[in-house]
Amino acid sequence: MKINPMNMSGIQAYQRTQNQKQAQTKAADAKTDKVEISYQAKEMQETSQIDKERADKVAALRQQVQSGNYKADPEKIAQGLYNYYVKK
Repeated sequence: MKINPMNMSGIQAYQRTQNQKQAQTKAADAKTDKVEISYQAKEMQETSQIDKERADKVAALRQQVQSGNYKADPEKIAQGLYNYYVKK
C-alpha cells in the first residue's frame, strides 16, 4: 500500500524562503551604482577667495545688525532695485 502525504507542500518553506532571500540579495548586488567626481568638479566645489571675502562681509553686517549699529542707505537700495528691475 502506498501512502501519499496530504498538504505536505509547506514542509520546506524555510528552505524556499532562504533561496528567495539569496536570489534577492544577488539581484540587489548586481544593481549597484557608482559615482565618480572629476578633479575639475572637486576644484569647483572648493571655496574661492571671493566667497571667503563675501562671508567675512556678511558676518560683519550680521554683527552690525545684531548690535543695532547698521544704517541702511535708502538711495543705494532704491538704485539697486532700479538697476535690477529696469536695466537688467
